[in-house]
Amino acid sequence: MRARPPILACLLGILASLALAPAAHAGVKWVVHGRGFGHGVGMSAYGAYGFAKEGKNYRFILRHYYTGTKVEQVEKPGVVRVLLGTSGGDVEFTQARRACGRQLDPKRRYEAHRWRGSVRLRTSGGKLLAGCGKRLRASGRGRITINGYGTYRGALEATAAEGSGSLNVVNSLALEGYVRGVMSNEVPPSWPFEELRAQAVAVRSIALTSSVGGEVFDVYPDTRSQVYEGLESEYKRTNRAVNKTKGEVVTYKGEVAQTLYSACSGGHTESIVNVFGTAIPYLVGVPDPYDHHCPLHKWKLRFTGPEISNRLGGLLKGRLKRVVVVKRGVSPRILKAKLFGTGGVSYATGSELMLALGGYDTWMHFRKVVRGKRSGGGQTGADESGGGAQTGGV
Repeated sequence: MRARPPILACLLGILASLALAPAAHAGVKWVVHGRGFGHGVGMSAYGAYGFAKEGKNYRFILRHYYTGTKVEQVEKPGVVRVLLGTSGGDVEFTQARRACGRQLDPKRRYEAHRWRGSVRLRTSGGKLLAGCGKRLRASGRGRITINGYGTYRGALEATAAEGSGSLNVVNSLALEGYVRGVMSNEVPPSWPFEELRAQAVAVRSIALTSSVGGEVFDVYPDTRSQVYEGLESEYKRTNRAVNKTKGEVVTYKGEVAQTLYSACSGGHTESIVNVFGTAIPYLVGVPDPYDHHCPLHKWKLRFTGPEISNRLGGLLKGRLKRVVVVKRGVSPRILKAKLFGTGGVSYATGSELMLALGGYDTWMHFRKVVRGKRSGGGQTGADESGGGAQTGGV
């Protein structure tokens, strides 16, 4: 039985942990009201789900989240090289018909073996068959099984890792095959078909705008890029969504767009400049009216005074007295906050606060409660000079 996709599995685990939030204690308490799960940039999966439930098609969904873009056919799809892992030993494989200039028996097991700065092709018993130089490429009839990893479309490429005696284990395959191997790992196959079509186009666009490994590989198999688990993770329904959008990508002024996406936005996506520091015209914050389908559309964390001060640790001087949000984004996620402690004043970013407190997004509001009554310690929106509220503060 297949595991749940990461978005759904992570949310279920988080909801379980929320049920185990710290118990209330007498004296000072802090409540953190939050929204969303993820970086909040681009398409939110649950928001797209909601649009599809309302009858919107995938082109409408993509245009909504990626401002000023189009859906067009890519001219040269090419291949995607996925780093599956790094092996300190031999890499065994089957179903290969050719490698390093040698014809192979697809029913037999072979291995890639690191020899000094190069790679060798050997039988599973260790017999040398060929020298392959810096890279061994093994291919069959459209698929390859790699011991310890699984079965994949395309070919295996084992390259000598720089600066170590290891082998990079890379799956090289056609773009459409890569998209098929990602889809069910990012969203549930049972979701509305138009959301799946939107997801397929976004996945394809991300693949074509990602390059993290230079000459050796293009993308990672996890959330650093997109979650990819190959042939064994494919479903008929997600494959159908890929086929129905074959070759389609999101473009902006003729170039393939970087279609970032996350689980849910909390009701409004964020501009990329406020999250990753670089302004991109089509990645600006937009309303996300159907994000309420997400289990973490709204969430809440509770702490005693000592607990929150301990969590904030090096960000705080002394014990926490007051939080003033200095600047918010358009969503309104926290960009910068001022922490008043018993030992002085310090500053923190929204990301620092989220990580320290175990939050799920930087969209947060703080409430301080003293002996059961709300205090002024959890302020939001005041700027450093004590002037008016920042845009987006609520």
